[in-house]
Amino acid sequence: MLKQLLKKQLLEMFQNFFVDRKKNKGRSKFSSIMMIVGYAVLIVGIFGGMFSFFARSLLPLVDKGYDWMLFAFMGLIAVALGAFGSIFNTYSGLYLAKDNDLLLSMPIPIGYIMASRLLGVYIMGTFYSSLVIIPAIVVYLSYVPFRVTAVIGSVLFVIIISLIVMVISCSLGWVVAKINSKLKNKSIITVIVSLAFLVIYYVFYFKANEVVRKILANADAYGTKIKGSAYPIYIFGKVGTGDLLSAVIVLAVVGLLCALTYYIIAHSFIKIATASQNASKKKYVEKASKIKSPDSALCGKELRRFFSSPNYMLNCGLGVLILIAAGVFALIKGDMITEFILSVFGSEKYLCVAMTAMVCLIASMNYVSAPSVSLEGKTVWLAQSLPVSSWQIIKAKRNAHLVVTAAPTAFCAVCAVIAVKPSITAAIMMIVTPLVFVLFFDMFGLYLNLRHPNLTWTNEITPIKQSLSVFVALFGGWIYSIVFFILFYPLKERLVGELYLVLISAFTGLLCLALDSWLKKKGAKIFEEL
Repeated sequence: MLKQLLKKQLLEMFQNFFVDRKKNKGRSKFSSIMMIVGYAVLIVGIFGGMFSFFARSLLPLVDKGYDWMLFAFMGLIAVALGAFGSIFNTYSGLYLAKDNDLLLSMPIPIGYIMASRLLGVYIMGTFYSSLVIIPAIVVYLSYVPFRVTAVIGSVLFVIIISLIVMVISCSLGWVVAKINSKLKNKSIITVIVSLAFLVIYYVFYFKANEVVRKILANADAYGTKIKGSAYPIYIFGKVGTGDLLSAVIVLAVVGLLCALTYYIIAHSFIKIATASQNASKKKYVEKASKIKSPDSALCGKELRRFFSSPNYMLNCGLGVLILIAAGVFALIKGDMITEFILSVFGSEKYLCVAMTAMVCLIASMNYVSAPSVSLEGKTVWLAQSLPVSSWQIIKAKRNAHLVVTAAPTAFCAVCAVIAVKPSITAAIMMIVTPLVFVLFFDMFGLYLNLRHPNLTWTNEITPIKQSLSVFVALFGGWIYSIVFFILFYPLKERLVGELYLVLISAFTGLLCLALDSWLKKKGAKIFEEL
């Protein structure tokens, strides 16, 4: 029974290798094998190469006699990546799996259900942590003289890390499950954790070299400090070097933590797995309902769809955060940005044009409207049956994109104006041009999606990430931004920057009028016939 439950758990975790979600049917054995091999080569190649290089940069610690510090450092990174990578699998696969009620209603011992879930968590955590620690072990063992104890210690180190990752994943998964059960908008957890992962990744990426340099330059000081005030980290690192006594001690401690984790899960599993996932009850208070216009109601519907889907928000709306971050960066580092542009192009004429092009390029990372028609899916008939015109539905999709993108774009543009301090005319055009750009690519995304809709998807990620309209809208915005900046070069002697932006805004505005006319007539007709 446990074997079958574990097999089911693994098939759920890796179902994309065996099921074509786009066509909603099973893949052939050859296709599945090729996907698994390709994925393994890609992941091992990228992460293995990256962490091998990182571990190799720490080898001077070995020469100084601080082997344990290399393992402690790489081990902590492996634990962090393993726990972070498997937290959602723990949350959804252990506590809030969709088939919990079904399995609990069957004559299956609860211990078997828990064990299969925990093994699934363990396998996923081991996979993520191994991407870090195995390359580090290979680099270390190939650098030092062969020792049997070093090989044994390395194997035990991998096992210890995988057990620590499971304990942390179960704890964090429990916290996420409890929070999620109380939230009305559950997608917010997914978005927050995903954004946190991106922030941590980029901080680590940009700070890694600096951290390594500090560690290598102050190895003696760090080593003494860790031994004195963080002795468990020292013992943890000694395991990887082949210190078997340290391995026994750490294994005993981790074993106790695993037993405690299992005990806690066993006493809370039923309660969490069967808990109602509804938000807390609210007392009914009678009040008058606010009447909305059809346009307002339709736009609200589009925005609710956007904010209820983590995939939609993260893939099509990430530009909002980047625009805000870029605006704040421009306020703080305005002088540095100005100096950089002047040093590269050698003329103040480029300032307003370059900053405007950059704001437009970042704004193009928002493409809320590009998949909006396809997201209607097989229920497109519901929108078509509403007592409103097709143009009103299309306009609502356009307006939803503007609501999400226009304000952050204006904020970033205003910050750019403050940073470069242009003339009044240039300042106005630095704000107007990006907003016209946003309107154009908003309608351009709708145009593309109406011409190339996909209403037969089985997973919303298909129209969001794998559609032609999204691809063209995203890269089209980048290309348009770069081209209009490049075109200024041959005209810089004849036109000042603000006049050039006036011409670009006028040209883009004419394109907006053309697209508006097409969407009202041809676009509305196409939507009616979908």
